[in-house]
Amino acid sequence: MSAGTLYVVATPIGNLEDLTLRALRVLKEVDLVACEDTRRTRVLLSHFGVHVAMTSYFEHNKLSKGERILRTLRDGRSVALVTDAGTPGISDPGFLLVRQAREAGIPVVPVPGPSAVVAALSAAGVPADRFAFAGFLPVKPGRRISSLMALRELEMTVVCYESPHRLLASLEAVAAVFGEVPMVLARELTKQFEEIVEGTPQALSERFAGGPIRGEFTLIIPYTKRPCASPEP
Repeated sequence: MSAGTLYVVATPIGNLEDLTLRALRVLKEVDLVACEDTRRTRVLLSHFGVHVAMTSYFEHNKLSKGERILRTLRDGRSVALVTDAGTPGISDPGFLLVRQAREAGIPVVPVPGPSAVVAALSAAGVPADRFAFAGFLPVKPGRRISSLMALRELEMTVVCYESPHRLLASLEAVAAVFGEVPMVLARELTKQFEEIVEGTPQALSERFAGGPIRGEFTLIIPYTKRPCASPEP
C-alpha cells in the first residue's frame, strides 16, 4: 500500500477570505486534519462547509499524536496539517511532524498562503531582501537582551513576534540594544483592528502604554548601521 500524503496547509491569520482555493480543495479532500486547536479550526472549516475528521496536534501532545498521525499516513490516508493561523512550522511544533514524515518516506506537499511575518514585511516599506525572523523573543529579560544582541550583529532587517503583555518590555529591550532606531510595529494583521505603525521604541511604548494592549504583534527593526551600545544581559 502506498503511503498517504501530508499536506502542510496555510490558513488565514484573520480574514477568512485569505484562504486560497487550493487550500480549500485540499481541506475538503483529505481524510484527516491535524490542527493546533480543534475549536478554532472547526470555525474555519464550518465557515466553508468542510466536514472532515480532526485531531489535535500541539506542543504538549506532539509526540503521542505524531505517531498516530504517521500511522494514518502509512495506512494510505492523507492528512492536512494546519496551525491556528498562518503557516504551520513557523513558531509552532509542526516542523517535527513534517520531519518525521519525510524521514519515513511519506510525501510532504506545501500548500502556501498567509504568514504574519511576510504580511507585515510586505506592508512595512523596509528592506526585506535579507531578513532574520526570530519568532517570539525569550520571556526572561536577560535572555531577551542576549537574543537581541545576537540579532544586532546581523546585517539585515530583524523580525520577531510578541504577545500583548510583553510588548512594552520588549520595546524597552529593543531600545537598550538597538537604540532609539525607527522601527515598524504591526498588530492584528488582516483583522478588523489591523494597525501598522512606525516610530522609535520609546514613541511606540508611549503610544501603547496608555490603555489595554490587545492583539498579537509583529516587530520589525529595519537594517541600519547598528549602534555600539552593549547592555549587560
